[in-house]
Amino acid sequence: MNYNKNNYNKNFITNPVEIEKKSFEIIAGLLNDKQPLGKNAPIIQRVIHTTADFDYLENLVFSENVLEKTMNILKQGVNIVTDTQMVKAGINKRCLEQFKSSVHCFIDYDEVAEQAKINEITRSAAAIEFAVQNVANPILFAIGNAPTALIKLYEMIMQGHCKPCLIIGVPVGFVNVAESKELIMELDIPFIVSRGRKGGSNVAAAIMNAILYETIKFGEITE
Repeated sequence: MNYNKNNYNKNFITNPVEIEKKSFEIIAGLLNDKQPLGKNAPIIQRVIHTTADFDYLENLVFSENVLEKTMNILKQGVNIVTDTQMVKAGINKRCLEQFKSSVHCFIDYDEVAEQAKINEITRSAAAIEFAVQNVANPILFAIGNAPTALIKLYEMIMQGHCKPCLIIGVPVGFVNVAESKELIMELDIPFIVSRGRKGGSNVAAAIMNAILYETIKFGEITE
């Protein structure tokens, strides 16, 4: 579309708080004729806000009472393990600090790269092994990119090496993606999964932030 200075709107909303507020108002309006979102609405709405993709109405899958369970655990402090630096960067650190929680990503560690090469697995899978061996419980996994990370996590859970308090499983792509998410939904572990091929690091961060904001909203802590 050709730029026309006569169509230039000088009244753009530029305040970040107002932009987010208006975005959620638009989303609420567009959802008006959709099915009720229920108690997981804050997560669904934030993912739609992040992606502008209403398919997440259908493909986000939640284990029973997962938001309430995670909020209760989060108040005690957790270690969040991500598969990419992008997920780590996208999670609100100011909120995490209030819960005495921290976020870790081991994808760039030299020892992780070495183990990946020795075992002929992806660095994402090796980073999960490293996290299970080195991070204290309770652990929350937020996987937004690599299905091999989810598969390795599934294997380690089945072998009894770890029991996460929550798995956010939203990798994106075409190979092993949908299948890895289905594995997670078979476990007796709280989960939030985007069924099918869609997902991404931004989605994982959005889900985690939605949980943080809801915990603050209904707790005594102020953002």
